[in-house]
Amino acid sequence: MTNFKLTVSDTKGKSVTKELKDSDANPLLGLEIGKETDASIVGLNGKLKITGGSDKSGVPMRSDVHGSARKRVLLSKGVGLQDVEFGQRVRKLMRGNTISEEIYQVNCKFDGELPVEAPAEEKAESSEEEKKE
Repeated sequence: MTNFKLTVSDTKGKSVTKELKDSDANPLLGLEIGKETDASIVGLNGKLKITGGSDKSGVPMRSDVHGSARKRVLLSKGVGLQDVEFGQRVRKLMRGNTISEEIYQVNCKFDGELPVEAPAEEKAESSEEEKKE
């Protein structure tokens, strides 16, 4: 039983979060950071490129750590490391670049533009007006 929160960003900078459960999430298992998959799993036409993610305790995925396990990695720059002085290196806990069942959030980039949806307030008002008529 796999559950993912899939954050999809488009070329304009807009992002949407979708929750995938069980059979919808299975096509993502085993994919690595940088690989592409079909966007039909979230109801879009095109391709999704996987750019990263994190596991249930917030440990980020890193593209240069192979596999899906957690590993302690010596870092000097890049994903998961902030506020380092010049020449400083820090050993941090990172998740591998392969999506597994332990991953909680997956970040993706969509190759087109996301469709514009009406805000939730406007939808609620329009449904109330329909009920009155």
